Amino acid sequence: MIDERACVHPDARIGSGVSIGPFSLIEADVSIGAGCTIGPHVVVRSGTRLGEENQIYQFCSIGEDPQFAGYDHEPTTLSVGNRNIIREYVTLNRGSPAGTGRTIIGDDNFLMAYVHIAHDSLLGNHTIFANGASLAGHVEVGDFAILGGFTLVHQFCRLGAHCLTGIGTVCLKDVPPFVMANGSTAELYGINTRGLRRREFSEFTISSLKRAYKLLFRSGKELNAALDELEPHAIDCKEIQQLVDFTRSSHRGLIR
Repeated sequence: MIDERACVHPDARIGSGVSIGPFSLIEADVSIGAGCTIGPHVVVRSGTRLGEENQIYQFCSIGEDPQFAGYDHEPTTLSVGNRNIIREYVTLNRGSPAGTGRTIIGDDNFLMAYVHIAHDSLLGNHTIFANGASLAGHVEVGDFAILGGFTLVHQFCRLGAHCLTGIGTVCLKDVPPFVMANGSTAELYGINTRGLRRREFSEFTISSLKRAYKLLFRSGKELNAALDELEPHAIDCKEIQQLVDFTRSSHRGLIR
């Protein structure tokens, strides 16, 4: 299932049932798990680890050097989990020596055409990146986050689980979990109610998150005071605790 016109280094580790299309390049020190499909004209660079059943479409650049000015060919890695769909012209860079040295992508993510994931970024599971969405270095994206087309995320920002960004959103600070953000620069537009219902969150949880959102982001109260007032409600709703923990751990500051 490896096309004779593909160039696969003999030291690459190729799992069972892997398909590699014509004119693709697989370098040494690459691991490709069972059942992966690599389309034509794909480049997979040294230091890349692919899990199982990933689909990589034509013209992708997987595990290229980090776009980091101080990079001097140090060994770094890109780790991709299982069952990810990576569409045309996606670029995934390895980590950098200035960060963790690893770029990590979880399971069941859908990266549409022209998505860029820069060095030392961390993606959770079940995320969706629409066309052209891009992460600068050291960005963290939580599970089930959805990034609208051409969303841009600044270095060291975090996007919380189940958040949603609109088309062309520019994120210069952290986006809390469960919320919708839109605009350049990004502003908050409430709880991602439709997405939470689609994922079968209870109406109690959604109502609790709406009240928490109003307290944190619409009441005009100082943030720490609002968090202190909100935290007792986390006893009955773990998602409230998740929102509180994310907010308290923010180093870059929150979109408010």
